[in-house]
Amino acid sequence: MTIFLSGGSKNGKSTLGERAARALAGEGPLWYVATMIPHDEEDRARIRRHQQDREGCGFQTVEQGWDLSSCLAGRCGTFLVDSVTALLANEMFRPDGSFDPDAPRRVCADLLRFAAGAEHAVFVCDFIFSDAGRYDGYTEAYRRGLADIGKALAAYCDTVAETCGGNYILCKGAMPW
Repeated sequence: MTIFLSGGSKNGKSTLGERAARALAGEGPLWYVATMIPHDEEDRARIRRHQQDREGCGFQTVEQGWDLSSCLAGRCGTFLVDSVTALLANEMFRPDGSFDPDAPRRVCADLLRFAAGAEHAVFVCDFIFSDAGRYDGYTEAYRRGLADIGKALAAYCDTVAETCGGNYILCKGAMPW
């Protein structure tokens, strides 16, 4: 089963993703694919909070900020990918300061390969499209890329839900509980 979860920042996507992944895994292997590459203390604090939240829940963490499908090698079970948003940022805005405009296409293909190769996968992605702000070309390219990836994952996944205020709205399919 594959699940795509979208929603605003700090609206319960990760918590819902963890719950869904645990339900899918049963007694099987449970992987938390951490895609964020920390850049400052705020990022490091967020990572620590997420680690504390899932402590004792049975997750084995795989840090994979690039080339997502490579983390399937030698692993089976249920994967929680948190987050698609950070994965695209890592690929699009490179550590050397360069910008890769082809990253959304490549990341989307990689995510779909990952979804097809995993026994179960839960994808967490920020919804960053509701404001009326005008952004520079790089940011707009990122937003368009993330929207295209979200549409592709929503079309592919068995279940799609949007989180808001700790609740979720089911858009497609059913949750595994």
